[in-house]
Amino acid sequence: MKNIFTNKVVWITGASSGIGEALAYAFSAAGARVILSSRRVDELERVRKDCAHPEQVRVLPLDLLEIPSFAAKTAEAISIFGQIDLLIHNGGIAQRSLVKDTSMEVHRRVMEVDYFSYVALTQAILPHFIERKAGHFAVVSSVMGKIGTPMRSAYAAAKHALHGFFDCLRAEVSSQNIRVTMLTPGYIRTNIAHYALTADGSPTARSSTEIEGGLPADKAAGQILRALGRGDFEVFIGRVGLEKLGLLLNRFAPGILIRIAPKQVPT
Repeated sequence: MKNIFTNKVVWITGASSGIGEALAYAFSAAGARVILSSRRVDELERVRKDCAHPEQVRVLPLDLLEIPSFAAKTAEAISIFGQIDLLIHNGGIAQRSLVKDTSMEVHRRVMEVDYFSYVALTQAILPHFIERKAGHFAVVSSVMGKIGTPMRSAYAAAKHALHGFFDCLRAEVSSQNIRVTMLTPGYIRTNIAHYALTADGSPTARSSTEIEGGLPADKAAGQILRALGRGDFEVFIGRVGLEKLGLLLNRFAPGILIRIAPKQVPT
C-alpha cells in the first residue's frame, strides 16, 4: 500500500469517528498526506495526533449541512497541499423508523446530509480533477444502497440515490482519468446506530446487535484501501455473511430477498 498511496493527498469527510477515523490512520500509515473534515474539530485533532505521521495530516472543519460553504472549503483543501488526489465521501447520518411514522423533516435531513452534500462537494472539486486530468472519488454508500429492509427508508433512499448519481458521473469523466469507487459496507463496528435518527429526528442513543457484531472499523479500512488500490468500480466492505447474501440475492434471486426482507428488523 505504501507504494500506491505515498504522497497522495487524501481528503476524508466524516473523519472524526468510525470508518473515517480508521481510514485516516490507514492512509497516514500508508504514507499519504491526509486532510480530515467533520464538524467536531476537537475530535479531528485527536485523530490527527494519533495518526502515524501527524505532520502530514491537516484538519479542515466542514459541516455537510452548510453547502454554500463548499466552494471556499474546497479551495482551502486544495491549497493545503497544492492538490487533491482522492476525495472520500464518508460523512453521513443513519435512520431507524417506520415509513408510517417518519416525519418529512427526517427524510429531508437524511437526504441533505447523505446525498445532496455529496453531490455539492463533488461539483465543487470536479473542476480541479478535470484540470489535472486525474482524481478519484471514493463513496461510502451501504448495503442499503442496493437493497431495502424495514426501518431504513430515508437512509436507503439516500444511499440508492448515490449509486445512480456516481454511476452517471463515472460514465461522464472516466475518459479524463477520473475514477469513481462505490463502497458498500455491511455491518461495521462504529457508532452510526447510536446517532441514527428516529421518527421525530431524535437520535436512537443506543447501538444495535448487528453493529456490535460487525467488522471492526480498522479491518474495514484495510479492505477499502485494497479496493481503491485496485481501482474497483464497486465493492462490498465487511464480513461475508447475511449482508453479502442479501446483495447476491438482490442480483440473482430478488424474489427470495423480497420474501425475507420483512424479517430483517434492526435489534
